[in-house]
Amino acid sequence: MHRRVITYSRNAFLPLTTVCANHCGYCCFRTPVQEGCIMPPDEALRTMEVSAKLGCTEALFTFGERPGAVPGFTPMLERIGYTDILDYLYDLSLAAIRFGLLPHTNAGILSYQELDRLRTVNASMGLMLETTAEVAAHRDSPGKNPGVRIEMIENAGKLSIPFTTGILVGIGETMEDREESFLVIRDLHRRYGHIQEVIVQNFRPKPGTPMEGAPTPETSELCATITLAREILPPDVAVQIPPNLADASRLVRCGVDDLGGVSPLTIDYVNPERPWPEIEELKRVVGDAELRERLCIYPQYIEKGWYSPLLEPLIRRLSERIHERDGGA
Repeated sequence: MHRRVITYSRNAFLPLTTVCANHCGYCCFRTPVQEGCIMPPDEALRTMEVSAKLGCTEALFTFGERPGAVPGFTPMLERIGYTDILDYLYDLSLAAIRFGLLPHTNAGILSYQELDRLRTVNASMGLMLETTAEVAAHRDSPGKNPGVRIEMIENAGKLSIPFTTGILVGIGETMEDREESFLVIRDLHRRYGHIQEVIVQNFRPKPGTPMEGAPTPETSELCATITLAREILPPDVAVQIPPNLADASRLVRCGVDDLGGVSPLTIDYVNPERPWPEIEELKRVVGDAELRERLCIYPQYIEKGWYSPLLEPLIRRLSERIHERDGGA
């Protein structure tokens, strides 16, 4: 009988800007346009260089959605020589590749053309569906319209981009809504075959936000949601939980395949109060299962050749490295 395998990635978390056009009821990441709202190039480059030396394989780029739509942001961006945050992202993606990190971008809603451009410098990309339900937490967030998000996930499929999506648990949706979200993701994957992993992420209340008094989902509810995801989603789609946000050692038994990206250097800027677990802690969390490192592009997509020629040498090199690091497992 084969030993169960649970995977993870070593990454560097790079929040390029905290400015966002959405106003979600649970978010503490978003800030107004102000000094420090854009990660300076020298800080981004230094973070990537040190992370690569620490053995990371992934540069996770994330930022607020459509920051250029927020008044005052573009003049702030022009101070570092750019008029579009996506141009800055593109150049930093090239830098990540030079340092030996595979870029993975989670930038909110992007058009088909923007996805097509970024796929040349990204090994994988992502967008949380969050929920197919209309919830009060998204009332002032046009980018959280379910139809808009589903369209982008579908466009990623049309472009053969290895993709991460997921749901947020506890933002006002029901278990029936979660089931509908998983069915939508399943159907998109059946059509395009591009969904690598689905994150089941639990809401955690943040002080100073409209939802600061809302309850955190119980472990039993999260377990039932993970079990539902594993029942609905195809076997080749991993079910992931963030190990810093919930009782991962209990939840891995509910059908979890992956523990996402953890960083030896950078914090979780979206949940800054929740530190990443060390690799040794992850080994304890998975119990009798085997903990195995992976790249941000899953093996089946490497085999399919779902990456740009620019990334091929690095993907091959990093695949060999983690294979050796895991003892040739």
